[in-house]
Amino acid sequence: MTTSATTPFSTLIRTASHEQHTEAETSTFMGDLLGGRLGVDAYARYTEQLWFVYRALEEGAAALAADPVAGPFIQPELMRTAELERDLAHLRGADWRRTATPLPATAAYAERVADCARTWPAGYVAHHYTRYLGDLSGGQIIRDKAERTWGFARKGDGVRFYVFDGIGNPAAFKRSYRERLDGLGVDDLEKQRVVDECKRAFGLNTAVFRELGEEFPLSA
Repeated sequence: MTTSATTPFSTLIRTASHEQHTEAETSTFMGDLLGGRLGVDAYARYTEQLWFVYRALEEGAAALAADPVAGPFIQPELMRTAELERDLAHLRGADWRRTATPLPATAAYAERVADCARTWPAGYVAHHYTRYLGDLSGGQIIRDKAERTWGFARKGDGVRFYVFDGIGNPAAFKRSYRERLDGLGVDDLEKQRVVDECKRAFGLNTAVFRELGEEFPLSA
């Protein structure tokens, strides 16, 4: 990582992970999903995988609330697990938990998040950043596509995961979040580790998309 006294850490982490971020965003599965070439069952399966990841992310949050490094990022208005459960009840029915299963890549992703939450607060921040800032940005494109493709009510059940009722001004919230990143209380070596973990997070996410693509291949 090329550091600079004048370059904010939020800029460094974004630019350093750009390649991995782009790879995740441009996965075949996500392209097919957003292009309306897959059915609602593929969207439901994707939502299910998100539930496993966010459960790991948010179950670890309470213990980190007072942590000097991760604590400033633990904000109740970001929490997504309850909204994912609401979406899954709509998509799969009230007994959706009975059949919910993580893909191997999802299980690995969730375990890595849980491990960081238990043992490495700065690493947890890397996963927190890659998930929630993505939800507030590109996630809104997914919500719009899902509403139009499968007929969900605007910001209603089925897309509640992407609706942040507690955040009135997403742009201002993201600016504030980046300021927290800029003030991350760790040294340069630890910041490099955070950047590397951010890249790893995108790689884990890409692996989930790859396995979803294998489960939902387009017909020839």
